[in-house]
Amino acid sequence: MTPAPEKPNILWLCTDQQRYDTIASLGNPLINTPSIDSLVRDGTAFTRAYVQSPICAPSRASFLTGRYPRTTRCRQNGQAIPADEVLISKMFRDAGYTCGLAGKLHLASCSDGRVEERTDDGYDIFHWSHHPQPDWPENAYTQWLTAQGKTWDELYDGPSTPFVKHGIPAEYHQSTWAAEMCCDFIKEQADSGPWLFSLNCFDPHHPFDPPADYLSRYNPADMPLPNYHEGELENKPLYQRLDHEWAHNEPGYFHVAGMSEDDQRQVCAAYYAMIELIDDQVGRILDALEESGQADNTLVIFMSDHGEMLGDHGIYLKGPHFYEAVVHVPVVLRWPGKIRGGEKADTFIELVDLCPTLLEAAGLEIPERVQGKSFYPVCTDKAADPVHRDSVYSEYYNAWTHQRSYGTMLRTEKEKIVVYHGDEIGELYDLEEDPDEFTNLWDDPGHKERKLELLKRAFDRSVLTMDPTPPRLGAF
Repeated sequence: MTPAPEKPNILWLCTDQQRYDTIASLGNPLINTPSIDSLVRDGTAFTRAYVQSPICAPSRASFLTGRYPRTTRCRQNGQAIPADEVLISKMFRDAGYTCGLAGKLHLASCSDGRVEERTDDGYDIFHWSHHPQPDWPENAYTQWLTAQGKTWDELYDGPSTPFVKHGIPAEYHQSTWAAEMCCDFIKEQADSGPWLFSLNCFDPHHPFDPPADYLSRYNPADMPLPNYHEGELENKPLYQRLDHEWAHNEPGYFHVAGMSEDDQRQVCAAYYAMIELIDDQVGRILDALEESGQADNTLVIFMSDHGEMLGDHGIYLKGPHFYEAVVHVPVVLRWPGKIRGGEKADTFIELVDLCPTLLEAAGLEIPERVQGKSFYPVCTDKAADPVHRDSVYSEYYNAWTHQRSYGTMLRTEKEKIVVYHGDEIGELYDLEEDPDEFTNLWDDPGHKERKLELLKRAFDRSVLTMDPTPPRLGAF
């Protein structure tokens, strides 16, 4: 374990549904993200970070515990994490940290007016707001608006198209509120012991509804069209075709097959605008950290829980899909003087690895139940093995939008295999020849041996996500 001379504060900035290719300094010339760019400049950016589930709750349960979705038993949205699962916030509080949160947690159902039930999660400060709409009186963001004499309904009344809406002005936006709660916490903790704060804004999750002035900064005509080839879904699983033809037939989802190119460009512009608003709030938070004198002893993480299809392969939003757009996410760490600055690490990491990485950074013991593998040495030690993992693994279980769909993915340097359990078709991609995942080789006889080898490796990874606890006490 790499020694840590002092326990750092942990500032954990997690967006919702932000794909990897949405940061200027990581290769997108069309988006404006100077604050996130500063983290990339001064820290280590992991260019190949992958989620353990392409939807919210199981992904969050995984990276907040350091355990795989099937192990946490929070495998689906709407499925509560069991009370005996230990969150990293609880681990840090037990180590003497003060822990706070603003925004969503999403480790239990909060649909149909139900307030998310909490376990012993370790958060001393808990400003809960799963999403901006005033669906519960317990929504801390709604309470903040009320204190300013505003309501979400009166503010959310801008012009709209079938796919994009002018959302709430930036000064009253949920992303702004979450950042304000974070800044207040940072200032309050300036003379206290170590702390951990989780900022979990709802954006850039759909609906695509940035403030009007942010939307005006992006000309739809300049936006790229999605990566999609007409006819590519013909030999792909049913779930992709369903989402293309009529995405779940639920409010807020897209009849993708009926969208024009202009519709698609407008959605991209709105998505980028939502991320620029987040970036401005990241800037506010980093300024507060600097002004409070805590920047040098604060480990900052910027990441997202999963990506957004954004029309790639004829699909929007998310689901039982394992394309790069939804499983590949940004992860950036900054800790001045400890984590190497200006580094872009191209080794594979999984979000399940975040928990042990933070524990190691703070000099805390990594419990046996944690399944992830710390990549802290990759950030700090030039002599460390630059290869953290040689493959990444992700899984999907029967979410409400795609019932009876169970999928697992294994991605290596050169290929990706997706197994839809109980179905007759999966996906196999040669990522050297087909990096955009257009040509499914699952039924190609020329790739039979490769497919069998990858099926075995994927099966091995799935078996090895079994719970390592309880400990064995004897020979029998």
